Amino acid sequence: MSSRKNNWNRLDALVRQVEASGVRSLSVAELRDLGLLYRQAAADLSTARADRSARSLEQYLNRLVGRAHNYVYSGKRTSAATVWRFLVHGYPRLLRRLGGYVVAATAVFALALLLGALIQTVRPQFALMMLPPELIDKIDHHQMWTESVLTAKPQSSSQIMTNNISVCFLTFASGILAGVGTLFLLFENGLSIAVVLTTCFQHGMGMNLVSFMAAHGALEIPSIMLAGAAGLRLGAGILFPGMLKRRDALALAGSESVQLVAGTIPLLIVAGTLEAFLSPTHVPAGIKYAVCAVLFTGLVFWLGEGGRKKVGGVL
Repeated sequence: MSSRKNNWNRLDALVRQVEASGVRSLSVAELRDLGLLYRQAAADLSTARADRSARSLEQYLNRLVGRAHNYVYSGKRTSAATVWRFLVHGYPRLLRRLGGYVVAATAVFALALLLGALIQTVRPQFALMMLPPELIDKIDHHQMWTESVLTAKPQSSSQIMTNNISVCFLTFASGILAGVGTLFLLFENGLSIAVVLTTCFQHGMGMNLVSFMAAHGALEIPSIMLAGAAGLRLGAGILFPGMLKRRDALALAGSESVQLVAGTIPLLIVAGTLEAFLSPTHVPAGIKYAVCAVLFTGLVFWLGEGGRKKVGGVL
């Protein structure tokens, strides 16, 4: 890490110049260096956080990255090319840097799934408290409520997308309550899904529901985890500002969490389209499972490998 010291000093000098004279005082080359050095320092900060013997270095980099952050993101113009580069390269890098929050969100959701399945198995009447009466009635009569989507596909697709995006945004935004709201919604979603699935299996309809969920669930459920991670990052910025002022820590956490949840929008658009036009149809279940496998494999590859290759000489 010591080999990076010149880069940190250069970033510190550029930030001081901006603080004294404004962003317009930088040349084009200096603006480019500011962005590059900021990203490198943010990556170094992530490495330092994992090394318990580097606490003083972590504090220094935390302050430096916090100071540089607002200037780096203050004047960027958004274009189709910028969005594409972010999704292909920037988003996977951001996700891997915030991977701990994704793991935490997934763990809470998985715990709720297991608990919901266990409670519903032991106490079948638990569904009466968790699910609406009309849904219980359909399950009791062995009717798949998903059939209604087939009668209005375009309208259903739009409604599904809007609802899914709203759920993810609410899960993220609830992080402002020190992360507690996000944890609650992750747990509630996991518990509800488990109860519905277990109840359907208890009535011999389980595989019908699984085949319905397979195609769109490959993107929809991970999107909930990503939104949850964004909410937890926001909560962490409030609770653990480190050496930054709480306002600056919240600004940094807010920027990262907004970027993280923004990446779920294209995923939810695809998921909503599949949920309206493929999932409720009578297409063989094997095709739906194949779509699920392809989409989930692609998602894992994108998030795991995206941004690892050099682009224009920059990692």
